[in-house]
Amino acid sequence: MAVLGSAGRWIQLTRSSVGLCVRRRSTAAALAQSAAPDTQDNRKPKTGILMLNMGGPERLQDVHDFLRRLFMDTDLMKLPVQNKLGPFIAKRRTPKIQEQYSRIGGGSPIKHWTSMQGEGMVKLLDQSSPETAPHKFYIGFRYVNPLTEEAIEEMEKDGVERAVAFTQYPQYSCSTTGSSLNAIYRYYRNRGDRPKMRWSVIDRWPTHPLLVECFVEHVRNELLKFPEEKRDDVVILFSAHSLPMAVVNRGDPYPQEVGATVQRVMEKLGHCNPFRLVWQSRVGPMAWLGPQTDEVIKGLCERGKKNILLVPIAFTSDHIETLHELDIEYAQVLGEECGVENIRRAESLNGNPLFMKALADLVQSHLKSNEPCSRQLTLRCPLCTNPTCEETKSFFTNQKL
Repeated sequence: MAVLGSAGRWIQLTRSSVGLCVRRRSTAAALAQSAAPDTQDNRKPKTGILMLNMGGPERLQDVHDFLRRLFMDTDLMKLPVQNKLGPFIAKRRTPKIQEQYSRIGGGSPIKHWTSMQGEGMVKLLDQSSPETAPHKFYIGFRYVNPLTEEAIEEMEKDGVERAVAFTQYPQYSCSTTGSSLNAIYRYYRNRGDRPKMRWSVIDRWPTHPLLVECFVEHVRNELLKFPEEKRDDVVILFSAHSLPMAVVNRGDPYPQEVGATVQRVMEKLGHCNPFRLVWQSRVGPMAWLGPQTDEVIKGLCERGKKNILLVPIAFTSDHIETLHELDIEYAQVLGEECGVENIRRAESLNGNPLFMKALADLVQSHLKSNEPCSRQLTLRCPLCTNPTCEETKSFFTNQKL
C-alpha cells in the first residue's frame, strides 16, 4: 500500500501499511481474547516444563496490575522507595500503555502463542522421549496471570517428578530470565519448604541450530517481499530489547548472547545483506545500550538507505514491542516521517512448527544431559549487586537429579 509522504512522494509501507497493521492488530486481539488450547489430558505428568516469560495483559483492565508488578520487581529495576514509587509510576503510566494495547486490539497475544508452542513441544516430546513421558507444559509469567508462583503450585499438585524451568528468552539477562529464576527460588524460600520435584533449568539457548534456522526462514521469506530491484539494497536491522548500561556494566551476558544469535543467522544467510544489531524500548533518562532502533532508521534514511527489514531477534512471539513499537511507531509512523521506500518486519516465530521442534529438541537434550543448568548460570555477574542471585544459582546447582 502506498501513501503520500510529507515531501509529496509516494512511500511504499508494505508490511507496516495501514491495512496490514489493522489485520495484525485484529489478529492479536482475537488471540488475546481466545482461551488457551485445552488439549493436555488429565493423566499424571512425569515431566513438567515451566515456560518462563514476562507475559502481557490480555485485557485493558489488566494493564495496571501488569505495570505495578513490573515496577515493583527489584530484580528488573532498582527505584528509590520502590514500594511507593513503583505503584505511583504504574498508575501514572497505565493510561498511555492502555492506549497502546488498544491500538493492537486490546490485549497481548503472548499467552496464546506460548500455549500453542507448549502444545506442539509436548506432543513431540511424548513421541521422541517416551522414557520421560508424559510431559506437560505450564506457563509461568512474571507480571500477569498465570504467575510463576501459581504455576509451581499447579505442578506440585499434579505430582510432577521432574521439573524443567525453561526460559522463553533465548538470550540470558539477569533482568528477565534471572528474575524468573529468582521467583522460583523465592517461592520455596518463603514457604520454608523443599521442592517435591527435581528441578533443573534451561537458562539460555541463543545459538541453537533450529532457533537460528527459524530466524533464517523468516528473514528469507520477508526479503522476497521487497521489490526485486531493491532486494540487494535492504538493510537488515536485528532489534532487541535494550538494557540500562548500569546492568550491562555489571557483567550481564545479554548483549553478547544477542550478538551471537545475529552472527549465526547472518552466517546461515551467507551475509546476503548489510545488517546491524540495534536496541529498542528505552525508558527514562538513564543511559541505555544503543544504538536505538528508531535513531538508526532515521540515520539510514538520511544516508540514502531507505529499504529496511526489521527482525525481532530476542522475541519469540508477538507482543507489545513487536505489534506496537516495531509495526506502528517505527515502521508505520517513523517510516513515513523519514521517507522510507520499503520497510517491513519479519514475522515473529509464533506458530512456526519448526520452532516447536526447536523447543522439544532443547528439552530432550537437556533431560538427557542430566545437568541442572548451563555452566554459564553458575557464574554470577562480576559486579552483581543482588544477593538473591547467588542463592538462586545455589538452589539450582544443588538439585539432585
